[in-house]
Amino acid sequence: MDTTLERSLNKIERLSTEPRSLITFWDEAADVLRTAVPHFTFPCWYTIDPASLLITSHYNPLMPELPRESLADEYYSEDVNQIADVARSASGVSTLHEATAGDPTNSPRWQANIALGGDQELVAALRTRSGDTWGAVGLYRETGRPMFDAAEKRFVEEASPHLAEGARRALLFGEATDPESHQAPGLLVLTEDWQLESSTPGVDRWLNDLPDGDVDSGRLPAAVLSVAGRALRPVGCGDTSEVAMARVLTRSGTWVVLHGAALQSGTDRRVAVIIEPAHPARIMSLLMSAYGLTVRERDVTRLVLQGASTSDIAAELTVSAHTVQQHLKGVFEKTGVRSRRDLVGKVFFTHYEPRLRDNEQRVALTRPVRGGPLHGSGHGGRDRL
Repeated sequence: MDTTLERSLNKIERLSTEPRSLITFWDEAADVLRTAVPHFTFPCWYTIDPASLLITSHYNPLMPELPRESLADEYYSEDVNQIADVARSASGVSTLHEATAGDPTNSPRWQANIALGGDQELVAALRTRSGDTWGAVGLYRETGRPMFDAAEKRFVEEASPHLAEGARRALLFGEATDPESHQAPGLLVLTEDWQLESSTPGVDRWLNDLPDGDVDSGRLPAAVLSVAGRALRPVGCGDTSEVAMARVLTRSGTWVVLHGAALQSGTDRRVAVIIEPAHPARIMSLLMSAYGLTVRERDVTRLVLQGASTSDIAAELTVSAHTVQQHLKGVFEKTGVRSRRDLVGKVFFTHYEPRLRDNEQRVALTRPVRGGPLHGSGHGGRDRL
């Protein structure tokens, strides 16, 4: 990797470690990408529910609302370069020209891009090193521009884990600081000498529930100090600190996850620690309550949403292909669809498009973007996620 790309990668890594709003993170990352991988206008940024690989938000200041036709192509058509397919691929990076063997003219995706002034398209899944996809980005070039080359694709692939971690952290930060958020994560900021500088309302509840936590005595739980210490510790010879995480069993018997990230302001170093419940994927309980799916039907549906084949599902669930088909038959009957593609489309447009549209309004109002499906959407329910 040449020096310019290496500096850009280091800058994205630094950006990803500090909690900030998602839109601020996207804007700052876009500035870096513009230098490292020149492209047309502005990137299309997405957040993704890692449990389903379905879109939960879209951000492009030149396109405040994502056209419904684009979503219909993404979830109902048999097109190429779709986000779930890219996310399941080995590299997590794909161009439309590669996916169509150099002739994209029959792709509805390419036709829509041409109408907006773009010819080439590069889609990258923003996937953490542990394999969870928290977002995606689309980059575009006009007709007559050089093709995205191997070095550029490799750069995007190497930047992907940092962009994924940054997006995940920004979603958590937004939820922790959003006064309207139900069951919000707790956020506290510590100075380098372990003094509590600030915290969000309700964080005392989280701290007191951690082993050895006692807010009244002023003593922070050992788990918080451990995560903060690891986050402040420099990694190698560079300036970047570790993004620290810990999973802890609370006094009340539930599991929580702590995230620590160093903050740099001038010469002062601080650390932010976010505490969130280690809850199961939200789409799972939603599918069971909305459609009455059994546990096994729910598992099959989750994998269908991710684009898994029958053989993939059978291998992951350790059942036969015939059993997978029987479960799918039950899922189709309960959800009122006739095919896998229709199932993906129904789940997206019922539970995820409302979240995406809500997030578009949140961006316009400079409110925090939310992740996960919109609970109760399509059923007269209220968002409690």
